[in-house]
Amino acid sequence: MRRPFLKLCLAVALAAAGGLAAGQEQRPFVLGIAPHTSARVILEMYQPLRRQLETSLQQPVEVQTAPDFTEFARRALNQEYDIAVTTGHQARLFQLDAGYLPLLTYVADFKAVALVDKNGPVKSPADLKGSSVLGLSPSSLVTLWGQQWMKKQNLGDVPVRYVSAADSVSLQVLAGEAAAGFTSLANFQKLPAEQRIRLRILAQSEPMVGRVYMLNKRWTKERKAVDKALAGFAASDDGKAYFAQNKLDGYRPLKQRELEAMDPYVAETRQVLGGK
Repeated sequence: MRRPFLKLCLAVALAAAGGLAAGQEQRPFVLGIAPHTSARVILEMYQPLRRQLETSLQQPVEVQTAPDFTEFARRALNQEYDIAVTTGHQARLFQLDAGYLPLLTYVADFKAVALVDKNGPVKSPADLKGSSVLGLSPSSLVTLWGQQWMKKQNLGDVPVRYVSAADSVSLQVLAGEAAAGFTSLANFQKLPAEQRIRLRILAQSEPMVGRVYMLNKRWTKERKAVDKALAGFAASDDGKAYFAQNKLDGYRPLKQRELEAMDPYVAETRQVLGGK
């Protein structure tokens, strides 16, 4: 009579262990995407990559973003993302302050631009004096670049108002609610044609390191598996379609000291976040 009882105890123990393991496996791998456009568009854009990671890593994968770049940085520094995809200055911040590991970036150049209404009153940078402009939050790269550009133009104190998505920048500029708006060249190129043809690029930056994939340090031992998953996505039909649709031209390794070049922007970002 003791043997069936022992079998029952063993079965219960295995079931409990299996339930614990299953519970652990259900923790999603979180792919955090900086809010370079609306949350709805981001969730749609990154579904093919989510599916690839889920298949390759054999665990649930969840795409998340944040209300703005500043909150995204806070969440990443709080270790809430397994991969964080963000512009170079935040990538450098995450590397220095939270131990994230740089993986790769996109082949296409990243540039920030200042957009104005093609038929509006702003014909030169000097025309921005006494007006207001739009940015994507105090800690976004395009906003930081725009503020530095305005200082170089000796425009004085031009107020910067922040919006949550790049598509809102163009709409508000065209509605006359701001004299100019700062966004990325890629986001400008993705605007609907009827909006794009009504806008003019007043100024644009030199190429900077754009969106960088940063791996949370807790995945250090599995880095090769993550690299393989990203390479698989790049080689897939879904990946090629994603690169073509977003004019990104594929993935590439980071160049030597490419992230270090972002250090001046990192210092400004820390100030925004309340750091030292």
